Amino acid sequence: MTHGTRPGRPAAQAGHAVVVGGGLAGVTTALALADAGVRVTLLEGRPRLGGLAFSFRRGDLTVDNGQHVYLRCCTAYRWFLDRIEGAALAPLQDRLHVPVLDLDRPEGRRLGRLRRDALPVPLHLGRSLASYPHLSLADRARVGRAALALKGLDLADPALDTQDFGSWLAAHGQSARAVEALWDLVGIATLNAVASDASLALAAMVFKTGLLSDPGAADIGWARVPLGDLHDRLARKALDSAGVRTELRTRVTSVSANADGQWSVQVPGETLEADVVVLAVPQREAHDLLPAGALDAPERLLEIGTAPILNVHVVYDRKVLGRPFFAALGSPVQWVFDRTDASGLREGQYLALSQSVAQDEIDEPVAVLRERYLPELERLLPLARGADVRDFFVTRERTATFAPTPGVGRLRPAARTKASGLYLAGAWTATGWPATMESAVRSGVSAADAVLGALGRPRPQALFEFEEAA
Repeated sequence: MTHGTRPGRPAAQAGHAVVVGGGLAGVTTALALADAGVRVTLLEGRPRLGGLAFSFRRGDLTVDNGQHVYLRCCTAYRWFLDRIEGAALAPLQDRLHVPVLDLDRPEGRRLGRLRRDALPVPLHLGRSLASYPHLSLADRARVGRAALALKGLDLADPALDTQDFGSWLAAHGQSARAVEALWDLVGIATLNAVASDASLALAAMVFKTGLLSDPGAADIGWARVPLGDLHDRLARKALDSAGVRTELRTRVTSVSANADGQWSVQVPGETLEADVVVLAVPQREAHDLLPAGALDAPERLLEIGTAPILNVHVVYDRKVLGRPFFAALGSPVQWVFDRTDASGLREGQYLALSQSVAQDEIDEPVAVLRERYLPELERLLPLARGADVRDFFVTRERTATFAPTPGVGRLRPAARTKASGLYLAGAWTATGWPATMESAVRSGVSAADAVLGALGRPRPQALFEFEEAA
């Protein structure tokens, strides 16, 4: 077993924490605890950090497994980027601007734009909605009324989690077209579910926070480098500098409480002794590692469903898209991003299609997907019609997110368990957010906060600055 770098820590170190899982939740937990003077060992079964937001090599290209974006309102993930010194590599738009293409509309009305003005909420989106060609005048007026009703919802009301967003939208006058051209356009990408399958609580959280809290809240940011540069390389550098012992290719086989109140964490060839353990792994893995009595109803973790995301990657011999990204309506294509520079491609253009709610396509053969998506891209992008396709491949995340179905809120556990010294982290825990990078980082902060409270350590002020920003 190879040991990571372990620079000396202050003598005032308190306790030993073992963090199981090296995704964003686990890395956040480890950094937060190390910054507070706790000795930390981070264990990850894969040969890399980053969880479900990672990169790999394909020939000369560095490819992300899927396109990940964040919003200006994602204050925890922005803190994480700052902490690993990666913020400049994943900049935000100066101002929200989403091109939306629908070729079924009349000539001259096929390209719409969702963008904001420098005006207070909700006026910041008023001009954009007033001129949005993908909705009728009547739909635009009703969208405004629904947005105001959404703004009035109390996110702390548990009844919201029992309702589906689609029924709420219908009850507030939203037509099928309005759902497709606006609510699902945003919701599918952020929730990984259509409105009718999404918890009203999570949908309201997304729209209230992203579109109705602050004029700049929905400005979009994304990595201009491979995700592995951020979530693996820079994260590992930050962990090493903080004195965290990081072990990759190290799968935990069991976690058990000792008679003296300590914990034993079993990995092949070694038993690690710890004062506290944080399980920052997917819900099914957490369920399998939980000791008896740690949760009142551990089977609830298995009731949290999962939802897939399919990513379609196309490399052309020439430039076919002149903007960084766009969204499509009336097409199987959802969101298309230009990944040429980030991947290291020297000539031509590399487009990545992010396809959420992919239950019907996740197991389709590559040949079938090629026949479906290449003609669609030619339909949407005239310059693609004469271009040669140099490469076409897909990446599949079958359990990309937890399914944000009505009722999922009561299944999501808090960071603290009933077992003293054992904590949970992961985007699927009770963060109030859907399964996003923001939720993962927030869960890590919550777990670290609970651990520091148990160890009697002060919270590092820098760690919780984002809470004030939020």
